[in-house]
Amino acid sequence: MNDSASHDLVRLSAVEQHRMFSAGEVSARELLDAHLAQIDAHNPLLNAIVGARPEVAVAAAARLDEAQAAGAEVGPAAGLVTAYKDLGDTKDFVTTNGTPSFAERRPKDDSLIVQRMNDAGCVAVGKTNTPEFGTGSHTFNEIYGTTVNPWNPKLSSGGSSGGAAVALRAGMVAIADGSDLGGSLRNPAGWNNVIGFRPSPRAVPVGGAANNWNPMPISGPMARTIDDLALLLRIMNQPYPADPLYRQLDVPTEITPPDRPLRVAWSPTLGGLPVERDVAAVVEAFRDQVAALGWEVTEDEPDFSGADQTFIALRAFMYGSLGKAMASVIDTIKDSVIQEIRRGESQSGLDLDTAYRQLGVLWRRGVDFFQKYDLLLAPVTQVSPFPLEQEYPTEVDGQPMASYLHWMLSCCRVTTLGLPTMSLPAGFTAAGMPVGAQLIGAPYGDVNLLRAAKALETATGHGQRWPTLG
Repeated sequence: MNDSASHDLVRLSAVEQHRMFSAGEVSARELLDAHLAQIDAHNPLLNAIVGARPEVAVAAAARLDEAQAAGAEVGPAAGLVTAYKDLGDTKDFVTTNGTPSFAERRPKDDSLIVQRMNDAGCVAVGKTNTPEFGTGSHTFNEIYGTTVNPWNPKLSSGGSSGGAAVALRAGMVAIADGSDLGGSLRNPAGWNNVIGFRPSPRAVPVGGAANNWNPMPISGPMARTIDDLALLLRIMNQPYPADPLYRQLDVPTEITPPDRPLRVAWSPTLGGLPVERDVAAVVEAFRDQVAALGWEVTEDEPDFSGADQTFIALRAFMYGSLGKAMASVIDTIKDSVIQEIRRGESQSGLDLDTAYRQLGVLWRRGVDFFQKYDLLLAPVTQVSPFPLEQEYPTEVDGQPMASYLHWMLSCCRVTTLGLPTMSLPAGFTAAGMPVGAQLIGAPYGDVNLLRAAKALETATGHGQRWPTLG
């Protein structure tokens, strides 16, 4: 395959790549070689793919090609090249969580998502880079270094699924998994002109030793198109009785736009948050594109009071147990992680009870709000990508930020509502940087959210734009 054909192949949608493989128009090895060529050409600068083992991918592609030649049934993602976020266990690749003490850790088993994607026929080349323990929306760590933005390599890619978003946008993978607590699927998607989807709680089940009763941390798909996103969501959403909160979705094989005008609430600041003008201008223009579909757009938002305190308390709770596990190497961990650990260790049972009660209040507010609306539209991020040298923005639109979390509250607040939400490409700033629109759906309205996003994707075409890679 010549360089031009390889370049064209990786820019096809995942759905089209899979169709071509299933039809015998391209082999799994040809798909893999095209993506490996992209990795060789661009990963040295972008640093999105880490812990790569091409030989593992070559063996997987060979098995698929042999199965295809024998007429055997292949999976719904057969031939699609991917890399798994370096927070999920993988037996074929080291799983570092971005922390030095795990630099050589090779788990015995795959995580549930990895197992499902492998069984579906994905061809994994390695892992995608993430900040240490997924903390903060800037992808850097002491093991692999910093993942840079393909639209401007002097700027942040976001995080914590920054490696996944960059790998997608640079054509190094066809689809990718990610995870999201305070925006880790949404922030990097917005900054890289791809789609990151945080589904409803436990639409993607939790396996292993995770806290099965915590609804806030969620895994989900990342992709370049809504159809690709839906393909991966169907794989991730398969039944899993071992998760007591699992919820099955009926994700159709074809996502069609809504058959009626939608009622859209527009929230430019999500409860009074500062938003830099270049970001606000793009999302406001996107709002006008929404209205141009004939959808009714009304400025309105849920009551977010108590959301920040609830999110911060429950996030710290998750980190509290990490302190005990990492006690012997705590001095090797970055300060923002240690701060979360100490905050979590200092909380009482009453603190947690209060936070979980408020989480219920916020859920009920979301339920009530969506009696009036089909969709809530808001900014994903409050700022454009910042310089690589910064750990996080210390101010937004002239307002100082109290911590590494506070510039991300546009996503954190939405997390507490428990609603399906995604970052959809919304346009570009005057400086040429991507901006995402946050689309938030009704309780367990994942499929309707996908349908609304499909209509907007088709009408605007923002996600079809690619960066110029050297």
